[in-house]
Amino acid sequence: MLSRRSLMGAGALGLGTALWTPTTQALPGRALVFPADHGAHPDLRTEWWYITGHARSLAAEQREFGFQLTFFRTRVDAAQSLQSKFAAKQLIFAHAALTDVQGQKLWHDQRIAREGFGLALASTGNTTLQLGHWRLQRQADTGLYTAELPAQDFGLALQFKPSQPLLLQGQQGLSRKGPDARQASFYYSQPQLATRGQITLRGQRFEVTGKAWLDHEWSDELLHPEARGWDWIGMNLDDGSALTAFALRRNDGSAVWDGGSFRSPQGGLYTFSRGEVIFKPLRFWQSPLTQARYPVEWLVRTPADFYTVKAVIDAQELDSRQSTGAVYWEGLSDLFDSHCRRVGRGYLEMTGYASPLRI
Repeated sequence: MLSRRSLMGAGALGLGTALWTPTTQALPGRALVFPADHGAHPDLRTEWWYITGHARSLAAEQREFGFQLTFFRTRVDAAQSLQSKFAAKQLIFAHAALTDVQGQKLWHDQRIAREGFGLALASTGNTTLQLGHWRLQRQADTGLYTAELPAQDFGLALQFKPSQPLLLQGQQGLSRKGPDARQASFYYSQPQLATRGQITLRGQRFEVTGKAWLDHEWSDELLHPEARGWDWIGMNLDDGSALTAFALRRNDGSAVWDGGSFRSPQGGLYTFSRGEVIFKPLRFWQSPLTQARYPVEWLVRTPADFYTVKAVIDAQELDSRQSTGAVYWEGLSDLFDSHCRRVGRGYLEMTGYASPLRI
């Protein structure tokens, strides 16, 4: 089941627990090495490259958009010993979504295929991802990302230029996701990506500029068995800061684990310890499709500040049951500081509200 933050395993992507046997080994501590770690890690079970952002059209009549594009790679352990070239040893999924702020509507599309045959690819050594006509590629010399995702009713043709160094989440890129050491992932972010390109919506093309956020995460482990879902934010602040915060929830709403980080405009990084992040829901929206109730306004307490997160539009639920099997909420949101000043914009993700995680 799950969305891009399916923290871990093929079973969590709705492919069934029969595809693999859980491991009790913790991820080995190691330094991330670039550019190699921009590429795929096919020996681990779950991986995703995830870009979210906001953009404005350059035309006199400005339009505002939020966008999300995600490529997933899943290793199918049961197929690794098969000799047939048709064996689905690696599966590639992709999601694309566009929030039309003025139109108050979310558009989304999805793809899935086994790796190979020129149809699906997740390369090692650098970011080169392909699923049919959908592509995400990183230039080795400049670090520039290029995305081409022609979807149904909309399309994304965008470039993302780094303006800051990589942000290694957790302890130098090893991010805990639960009370057991094996519940962890390798995880880095690239906040404050300068964005430009074209967004197409129902045949109308817009030249746009904006800001984006990239996450790349890979792991070999499931979530803690008590976790029903999680709440996560990745926020580009207007002053150049970057805020990450997440909490994994039990059925009663209490936190199994929490974490995140804050990086200042000058580059100072503070990594949050367990217990330092609290998500408190303030306002809810109920999906007419699934009847799930999502908190679309939050008070998020962090060591950096007490923030309020507000969805730009409420209806940003994604139904990806044709690929990863998930129904989740992920959308463009504004960030306000403790003085009620709008200080940034980014994405909020919420899982486990339509149904508990199937693991």
